[in-house]
Order: sequence, then structure tokens, then C-alpha cells
Amino acid sequence: MPGDVQERPARRGVYILPNLVTVGSMFGGFLGMLWAIEGQYTHCAVAVFVSAFLDGMDGKIARMTHSASAFGVQMDSLADAVAFGVTPALMVYLWQLKDMGGRLGLAVAFLFMACGVLRLARFNVMTGSVSKKFFIGLPIPAAACALAALVLFNQHLPVSVQPALPAVSLGLTMSLALLMVSRIRYFSFKEFGFFRTHPFRALVGMLLLFAVLITEPRIFGFSFFIGYLLSGPIYTFFFFRRKIPSEGAEPSPARR
Repeated sequence: MPGDVQERPARRGVYILPNLVTVGSMFGGFLGMLWAIEGQYTHCAVAVFVSAFLDGMDGKIARMTHSASAFGVQMDSLADAVAFGVTPALMVYLWQLKDMGGRLGLAVAFLFMACGVLRLARFNVMTGSVSKKFFIGLPIPAAACALAALVLFNQHLPVSVQPALPAVSLGLTMSLALLMVSRIRYFSFKEFGFFRTHPFRALVGMLLLFAVLITEPRIFGFSFFIGYLLSGPIYTFFFFRRKIPSEGAEPSPARR
């Protein structure tokens, strides 16, 4: 009967699929750690981006196959702690921060990892009670990708800037850590209202972005993530606070 079909649980293979993608993301983080230890920082940065892509896919696959579960949510957070917390912290420490002298580089690398884990824990607690339009605090995959983008963008920096790279890496790593545990709002890109109302313009924009990405992927990646980092404070302090008196309080959104 139709009612019996609706109550029939999803096949076990459907539940395994999104979790396999999550494991793939965690494996990318593990490979990234091995490459960072071996001094292959470019390979490690690419591994972080691959993990971020898989992390974005597992949730979509779970929703498409109606196989989302509490187990999957917790596993996803643990995988994120490895791929986007431990791996980039180890990468940036071995790449630049260990040359800062003393324990400062070590402390900042640990701060990045710890704030990432706190970000994930806060998101898990707030899930289901907040808006999906914004993240509260910088998502940990975006923070990890920003560090990875700096590693890949390094070859485009002038030789005169190279001596300042450890200090730049230190400042960026600390800023990313603080942004993750902040109350600054970042767009989640989960509600594509512009794409629905302006499909042609959105398509043209996507084609232009794709052309730039193919031409200079490292420059585009670094510019994109720096722009995303700045978008949160700009929106929160210059636009969101102005909307509160006229629109009332907005639900506190969050996402990792």
C-alpha cells in the first residue's frame, strides 16, 4: 500500500553514501598532514581544498537521498575538526610560523585549531534554531581554505615581500581564529534568491568567474577568500546594524 511505501526506511547503502564522502574529506585532511610534515605544502593546500569540496557535497547528498541523520552530523563535525582544524594549523606552522621564534607561532597555530573546534561545537548546539541565510562566525572550511589559498598564492608574491611572509601568516592565522568564534555574520549561500530572480545575469556572472578561475586559479582563489573574509565585518557593521531599527531583531544564524 502507498502508506507502507512511505514508512519503509531508506536502504542501508543510501545512509553509507554521504558518510563515505565525509570519510573522503577526512582522508584528504590526513593526507594533507602527511604532506605538510614532508614539506610539500602545495600538495597539502590542494588536499584542504579537496576536503572542502567533499565537505560541501556530503550534506547535499544526504539531503538528496533523504539519508540525513544525527550520526552523520556528528561524524561530519569530527571530520571537519581534522581536515579544517588540525591540518591547516599544522601546515601553516611548519610552513611559516615556526620561524617566528619562541612559542608564538606554536600558540597561534593551536589557537586556530582550538577556535575551529569551538566554532563546530557552537554550530552543533545552535543547529535547527537559527536562520540558514547567514553563518555566525567564519565557517571553519572557509578559514582553512584561506590559509591554503595563501600557500598557493605565495609564488605570485614579489621577492621583496617574502621576508614579511611569516608575520603576514601569523596575523592572518590569528585573525581567522578570532573570526571563527566571533558573532560576525557571513553569507551562507544556501538561499539563492538572486539566481532565481535574475537567472540570466547569474549565468553570465558564473561564466565570468569560471573564466577567471581557469586563467589564474591561485590568484582567483586567494582574492575570493580574502573578499569573503572582509564581507562579514562589512555587512555586520555597516548594513546589518542599520537594518535592526527598521526591521527588528533578526534570528541569530549560524553554520560552521
